Amino acid sequence: MSLLPDVEFIIIDKRAAWRGLRSARAQLHGRQFDLLLHMQLALRASLVSMSVRARVRLGFDRARARELQWLFTNARIEPGGNQHVLDSFQGFLAALGIEREPLEWNLPLPAEAQQYAAQLVPDAQPTLLISPCSSHTARDWRAERYAAIAAYAVQSHGMRVILCGGRSAAERTMGAQIEQLAGVQLLNQIGRDTLPQLLALIARSTVLLSPDAGPVHMATMVGTPVIGLYACTRSARSGPYRSREWCIDRYELAAQRFRGRSAAELPWQEKIEQPGVMDLIEVPEVRERLDALMRYHRPA
Repeated sequence: MSLLPDVEFIIIDKRAAWRGLRSARAQLHGRQFDLLLHMQLALRASLVSMSVRARVRLGFDRARARELQWLFTNARIEPGGNQHVLDSFQGFLAALGIEREPLEWNLPLPAEAQQYAAQLVPDAQPTLLISPCSSHTARDWRAERYAAIAAYAVQSHGMRVILCGGRSAAERTMGAQIEQLAGVQLLNQIGRDTLPQLLALIARSTVLLSPDAGPVHMATMVGTPVIGLYACTRSARSGPYRSREWCIDRYELAAQRFRGRSAAELPWQEKIEQPGVMDLIEVPEVRERLDALMRYHRPA
């Protein structure tokens, strides 16, 4: 179900491989479009795009059209250099003659989702929401470090701590480990909500702690600050768009330690997903970032 009126979503399961491509062809059969915005660089997305009949197929400039994307488009945006991903998407607006405006999402949330969040986060309760996992385990911080921050948030700031995440076994295991190690009362909601409920929960929280994963961008949508944990990837490229000042970025150190080069010498999009890379982020610096954020957001 779409939360956006007049927007149709056709969902393709990328894990289904060729079966997913056949599904895309079947759902799009006989449909004609004026414009395709090809904003995803993965080859599998380009293969899906072949099912979309469109007069104009707008993609990235040749330099950024990785994984052969340029073969699947007939128009390109202007070159943009090393940009945040969200800024690169703005290039599509420019190509269409649409002026850039302040970013506002204003996504309408169902009353049920808002009620779910209100039950978990009382109005007067400062809340730390921890989303500990990403889709790449190399980007995840250690459970004992999340637990240390959870305990600190409760003991030093009187915060409610809530864990959130998906339904995978790895996420459930991570949540159970954090609960066991924290030594303080926290609420584990991992695998227990829907996406609208999660977005409402993020909106009511004081701050989100997360590695490079989808919830950091959901937090941007609803104006919740994010303490982002970045070492595998650059926060300047994929960090929470309005919270990069609160992120801890150890990509430069990771480049030196695991690639033997400076970050400036690596391709802008290169990921350093090596075992132990997230250990470059220490507990004390996350505590300090939480302290600073709580001072900044303390009610007058």
